[in-house]
Amino acid sequence: MAAYIIRRLFFLLFVLFGVSVLIFGLMMTFSPERRAAAYITSPQQAKDIPRIVEQLGLDDPVYLQYLRWVGRVAQGNLGWSLVASSTVWDAFWRYFPTTLELNLFAAPLVILVGIWLGTLAGVNRDTWLDHATRIFAIVGWSLPTFLFALVLLMVFYGYFNIFSPGIISDSVQLWLADHPDQFTRYTGMYTIDGLLNGNLRVFADALAHLVLPVITQVIVVVALLMRVMRSGMIEEMGKDYVITARAKGADFRTIYHKHARKNALIPVITVAGQLVALSMEGSIAVEVIFNRQGMGWWLAGSATQLDMPVLMSVCLFIGVVFVVANLIIDLMYAAIDPRIRLE
Repeated sequence: MAAYIIRRLFFLLFVLFGVSVLIFGLMMTFSPERRAAAYITSPQQAKDIPRIVEQLGLDDPVYLQYLRWVGRVAQGNLGWSLVASSTVWDAFWRYFPTTLELNLFAAPLVILVGIWLGTLAGVNRDTWLDHATRIFAIVGWSLPTFLFALVLLMVFYGYFNIFSPGIISDSVQLWLADHPDQFTRYTGMYTIDGLLNGNLRVFADALAHLVLPVITQVIVVVALLMRVMRSGMIEEMGKDYVITARAKGADFRTIYHKHARKNALIPVITVAGQLVALSMEGSIAVEVIFNRQGMGWWLAGSATQLDMPVLMSVCLFIGVVFVVANLIIDLMYAAIDPRIRLE
């Protein structure tokens, strides 16, 4: 196992190299002047673009530019974000905790609910329960995220005046501003920091603001996972070992939930891992509609304003996340199914 992990980590270096070359190639489609604009931090510098091009060597041979760019990235110098009015590095650590907080609550629910509903549908194939879950999956997968989010916002906040948009309420935000010495930002996530500070008011308020975004994320994403789990269960239930176990009078729970479901989890792990990795870039519709200033919100604003340093940096970040996610998925294969040997 250790040798396999070391080989995969070594292989990751080549994958990351390929990702970096691809992103740098996209950057090179722009003129040196346009790429120099990514490092402008004030209106005065806009008058000195030729000097910035010369200073950064943006008209040098491509291989030299690539080596300099990799060096800057390794030092955290990813350029200037017009949307955030700060460096991309600082803006990333400002917005990422909001997206991570949403996924910490949504991802486990997506996985657990998807596996549970998929197992029910597969075990009870062609029954009313199977038909109900399939309808739920079709509606959830085909329903536009922004539409579902708007409906939830209109019903709960517009009609019942609960679960307001945003990350935290204005009253709590004012209290935090007036008492900076009583609340320490450890992680940038209000729910986690509220618990770490022993402040249940902040925790409860931040959790209430997460209810509608989490529901939207779960309903829309869980449909795909549920369908994959259902297909896997139906396939496993038709195999010889299940038929033999049933003929011998084995317990229902042992057959379906211990053996069949465990084997059906292999394709589910792949889908779940990819979904979780993809969600790390933020759900644009969810974060924009619920006014959660996270990665999705930042990415949407950067796309409309052609904030290239942000777009390229997010692409690089997603590439790293997917590479690491694939390694974790491979390791989970062996943990769930000992027949899969990682040699």
